[in-house]
Amino acid sequence: MKKAIYSPEHQYLAAQLRKARIEAGLDQTKAAKVLKRTQSYISKIEAGQRRIDIFQLNEFARMYKKKLTFFIKNKD
Repeated sequence: MKKAIYSPEHQYLAAQLRKARIEAGLDQTKAAKVLKRTQSYISKIEAGQRRIDIFQLNEFARMYKKKLTFFIKNKD
């Protein structure tokens, strides 16, 4: 069984987080500063190497001014 971190849905989430950051005009360092995290934290999430929970995702969504649905792959 594949681990969830390597699933297509997780990779989509990671790509959407990177896309949203770029659209917000932030680099990883600035985004990390807003979230009071390190740049490597942002990098690992965007690379798909680290999972996040719904509360962390909500923090990203607020910072990037996106709805949560922007980050979720629709299976329809």
